[in-house]
Amino acid sequence: MVLFGCMISIIPLAVLGFFSFMKSSNSVQSHVNSSNIQIMNQTNSNLEQVLRTVDYTLNYVINSNILQSALYRPLSYYDFQLYNKLREELSLLQSPDTRVTDVILANATTNWLINNRGMYEFNEYASKNMLLSLMELPGNSNWMLIETEMLGSADTQSYACPYTIALIKKMPLSSSTTRGVALATIPSCSLAAMIDSPADAREVMVLDHNYRMIVHPEQNQVGRYLTDHGYQTEDLDRFDGNSGQFETRIDNKPVSVTYVRSDFNGWIYASFTEMAAITKESRSIGWFTLYICLLMIACSVLLVWLGTRKMYTPIRHIFEHIAQRLPEIRANKKSELQIIDEHIRDMFNSNAKLRGELRQNSQQVRTFFLHKLFLGKISAPEMEEQIELFGLEEQVASWDQMAVFTLQIDQLDETRYERKDGDLLLFAIHNIIEEMIPSSHRLPSVIVDQTQATLIGRERISNEAFHDYIYTLSEDIQKTTRAFLDLEVSIGISLPYKNLAKTSRAYQEGLEALKHRIKLGTGVIIPYFSLNSGQHTRIYFYPVQIENELIDAIKLAEEERAEELLHDWLAEVFRKDRTPHEYQLSLIRLLNDLMIVMQENGIMMEQLNIHDSSLVEELLRLYTSSDIEAWFKERMIRPMARVFRDRQDSQYQNLSEQIIEMIRNEFDRNITLEECAVRLHYNNFYLSSVFKKETNMSFSEYLTQYRFKMSKKWLVETEMPIKDIAEKLSYNNSQNFIRSFRKLEGMTPGQYRSKYKTAL
Repeated sequence: MVLFGCMISIIPLAVLGFFSFMKSSNSVQSHVNSSNIQIMNQTNSNLEQVLRTVDYTLNYVINSNILQSALYRPLSYYDFQLYNKLREELSLLQSPDTRVTDVILANATTNWLINNRGMYEFNEYASKNMLLSLMELPGNSNWMLIETEMLGSADTQSYACPYTIALIKKMPLSSSTTRGVALATIPSCSLAAMIDSPADAREVMVLDHNYRMIVHPEQNQVGRYLTDHGYQTEDLDRFDGNSGQFETRIDNKPVSVTYVRSDFNGWIYASFTEMAAITKESRSIGWFTLYICLLMIACSVLLVWLGTRKMYTPIRHIFEHIAQRLPEIRANKKSELQIIDEHIRDMFNSNAKLRGELRQNSQQVRTFFLHKLFLGKISAPEMEEQIELFGLEEQVASWDQMAVFTLQIDQLDETRYERKDGDLLLFAIHNIIEEMIPSSHRLPSVIVDQTQATLIGRERISNEAFHDYIYTLSEDIQKTTRAFLDLEVSIGISLPYKNLAKTSRAYQEGLEALKHRIKLGTGVIIPYFSLNSGQHTRIYFYPVQIENELIDAIKLAEEERAEELLHDWLAEVFRKDRTPHEYQLSLIRLLNDLMIVMQENGIMMEQLNIHDSSLVEELLRLYTSSDIEAWFKERMIRPMARVFRDRQDSQYQNLSEQIIEMIRNEFDRNITLEECAVRLHYNNFYLSSVFKKETNMSFSEYLTQYRFKMSKKWLVETEMPIKDIAEKLSYNNSQNFIRSFRKLEGMTPGQYRSKYKTAL
């Protein structure tokens, strides 16, 4: 009866709501599609204006008489006048309008190259092979997406953009013989800033001929192909016109695609909008219809309930008895029959759940027992009782030879893993060990303080055969771990023993064997019996002279020299065979001498970023010479050298203050770092590094931040029109200023003025 009443009330409203929803959805979608076409055309126009300007200006530079004459002659540092003229020509390309960060002129024929950092010999330039490959491109002019680090230019990399869009032109343009190549680089994130900030449900990007993303608001997406982003290959054929729209599905979600193809370079400006966002308004009609249906359902259920109340009286009594014992089921929305049925099913399932919990607790107790066994914290009577309890008595009694197998991960710093993944990796290795070693030849493997410990035993086997078995097994586990996890592990093997009570001693032998990685390196298998072979000496030479030279290099802030001396010091210490304890004493002595230097020179621990940690404990947790060398570099040598260098560089602060004063006095015009360098009689690259070091931001970032601060002040304290404010801050048009302001402040300039001017 409930179902019948619901059908009568729901079906008419559901049909009406469905047609209303479809009609409103089509109307809203048509409006949004028209708006998307306009936005894509505007985006195409804005970016193409910049690209055409760069293309025209680079053509002008290449065809200039100065560059044409330089193409057919070698250049050296003595041709500084010609070099300065070429730099003046290149400065035409580098402006806020063009967004060009670097210009590279490379002449492979006469072996010279010029970029922002200066002039180089082409044959010695780090990225010459890439430049030679660009000279082989078809056509005289090409736009390409290039990884920033491949350009070898620090000025391009300083913009923190992993990809750079480069305009590549062969030189000379009018000749069939290519003597060199010219590149104008624009960071991809710079062009991404020109794209309107998309809504959460809309994604805007620029694609090249191969449907590769070259401009995207999210920089981690740049360089990926459209098919890598969840789009189907067959959808690529639908970008065949100059502009258009179509619908597709991405991750099983309907998406509306709007695109415009550029006539200038063939790039595709595309917008991907989720259909759910387009139909958001029309869904309100559907929700209204749903609420009416729910109201009708409630009325129908009430009427049916009144008519069937007497029929459910016996069932209700059973339900009340259940509810008295389980009061929480009264909050359940299901019917009484369903609750009674579920309660009966729960009664049958409770036994299975109890068994599972007992089995899980048994495994935890067994693991706890094995921990105590390896650490020697269990008495002999308790050991026998636990072995019998877990059903391992016959298995252990049959073993003639036993040994403890200890495994540790060597290092995670140079792998694809992080230190937080250590526990998960040990669990994976635990599974590998239990799969490779038959259960009849081992006790369950456990993890004790970042060490994988396994007790292995065999029956009716000689001492030598048992040793060979364990060593072969260790090699197989190392290979499997390297193949599946791409990870190096070291394994320590204890001496064979026969009495289970000696397990804790064997565990310590395995750990002692692993300590010898400090000498042997990573990825080794160390049987404990091999540690007593050969002769060991207790008297050894400590490299005092190398340590003194190391300390002098640190005081002079010669970081590279200090790192070389550290390497020599470690090589001298590890040159002779000693015990791990003796190696540790030498390392602690070096650490102590370095800390004495810190105290004598007034260097605080906080200056080395050392907070509430024990350096000695950190050092003693390292096992390999490579890790120890890296630790001394990162924790002591480099920070100390940096402190001494900062003391030498205190003169930098005065230069930064002068640059900041110029910005504050002349921010309302197109001031550049090159102009500041000319006034202060310094190289602009030197000033850039000094300013970045003192303020933690580049010249352009500081200038933009100060202009933004002044714009907020003018909006609140003056009646100056927004258009005039944009012009005073050197924006091309007021729309660019409004977009930039909204991106930084979260509201438009007009909204900011209304909010804060009223408050004043």
